[in-house]
Amino acid sequence: MKLRGTLSVLPKEAKILIFCFLITLSFGFYTGLIYVRENTNASFSGIEEHYLGNENNEDATEMKFKKPKKEIITMVHNHVLSLSIVFLIISFLVLLTDIQPIFKKILVVEPFVSLLLTFGGIWIMWSGVMWFKYIIMISGILMTITFTTSVLIIIFQLLRKQ
Repeated sequence: MKLRGTLSVLPKEAKILIFCFLITLSFGFYTGLIYVRENTNASFSGIEEHYLGNENNEDATEMKFKKPKKEIITMVHNHVLSLSIVFLIISFLVLLTDIQPIFKKILVVEPFVSLLLTFGGIWIMWSGVMWFKYIIMISGILMTITFTTSVLIIIFQLLRKQ
């Protein structure tokens, strides 16, 4: 079964559906990034403070407490399950493009690795391995780059004339 390049030959209605889905999905994804920036200031220390609290920091302008175990478990569970489905759909659409196979492999595998490192990393950091905040931020950035690249490639291929 040939998948390569089949995105551009889909009926117009299917292309419109995929395009609307990608725009809506991107809105949700980037809203999540705004939430992360608001809560962590997009910094290593902000990540640590958001999950582990800042009770010992006398200079803190806002008091934060360490997240309870149940909250961490729920957050990791919800994000891993929902983003796995998001990246499954995006990856399937990437497989329908006509980009080079090596780029497809990267765009298909990378978000799942980053998903595990980001949210597994939050759990690991919460458990006491402080240096994992660097892994969390790097993998989160890579996940975002992969998401953006994949969505742009899919949209360009949808808009391309047969």
